[in-house]
Amino acid sequence: MEEAASYFRIGEGKLRKLVSNNPNAEYLLWNGNRVQIKRTRFEKFIDTLSAI
Repeated sequence: MEEAASYFRIGEGKLRKLVSNNPNAEYLLWNGNRVQIKRTRFEKFIDTLSAI
């Protein structure tokens, strides 16, 4: 989560909120209870948004 927040320049809290609101999103990979963000798919998702 820390790496994704710094890479995308989005606050860690905002990323955690996105994950909790969309736990089955295609840009998430769950490893047990740990979440990882798939960079290219998350970039595509962000491109569709006008604001985060």
